[in-house]
Amino acid sequence: MKKFLIAPSILSADYARLGEDTSKALDAGGDLVHVDIMDNHYVPNLTMGPMTVRDLRNYGITVPIDVHLMAQPVDSLIPDFIKAGANCITFHPETSQHIDRTLQLIQQSGCKSGLALNPSTSLEILRYVMDKIDIILLMSVNPGFSRQLFIPGTLKKLHQVRNLIDRSGYDICLAVDGGIHINNICEIANTGTDMLVVGSTIFDSIDYKKVISAMRIELEKSHYI
Repeated sequence: MKKFLIAPSILSADYARLGEDTSKALDAGGDLVHVDIMDNHYVPNLTMGPMTVRDLRNYGITVPIDVHLMAQPVDSLIPDFIKAGANCITFHPETSQHIDRTLQLIQQSGCKSGLALNPSTSLEILRYVMDKIDIILLMSVNPGFSRQLFIPGTLKKLHQVRNLIDRSGYDICLAVDGGIHINNICEIANTGTDMLVVGSTIFDSIDYKKVISAMRIELEKSHYI
C-alpha cells in the first residue's frame, strides 16, 4: 500500500508557540516538518532562518525537517541550514547560478536535495539533473504567502513529472505545495504525488487531528493506493 506523506508547513503555524504548535501537528498525524524560508527578495515575504530549524531541534522535534529555500543567492545559506538540523533542502532553479553544483553541495553534505518549480517554470530543466535530485517539489500556488488557492494547471504538471520520474528509474519523491484541502487532496494524490505540503488547512483548524485524519480518509480513495 502506498504511503502518502503529509508535511505540515509551519509558515501557517503560531510563531509565538512554534515548538508546541509543530509538535501538535506531528502528534495529529503529520509525517515531517516543512519550513518555508523567504527573503523578501526572491519572493515578497520575509520569514525564518537557520535558528528556527535549530530551535525546533532543541525543542525536541526529531522527525525529518524539509527546508524549502525561497531565497537568493542560495549556496551560502545551505551549510547553515544543514548545521542547524535540516534533512532535506529544496531550492528554486532561479536562485542558483549553477544548479548542478548546488545540488551536489547539498548531497555532499549528507542532506537530501530537492528542486522546487514555480507554476510557470518549465520542466525541461529537470531532465539534466535527475541523477542528483531526491525530491521534486511543484508549487501549486505562486510562492510567497500561505492561504492561496490551488492552481488547477498543476494537476497536469504533476502527471508529467510523475511520468518523467518513472521513466528515469531514479528514486525521487514527487511533492506538491499550496492550496491543498480535504476536498481536493484525493484528486491531487491521483497524479502520483508522494508528499503533500499542507499549511493553513491544518494550522487554521481547531482540531489538527480531525483535519489530518479526514485527509487520510480521502487519500485512501486514491487509485495509487
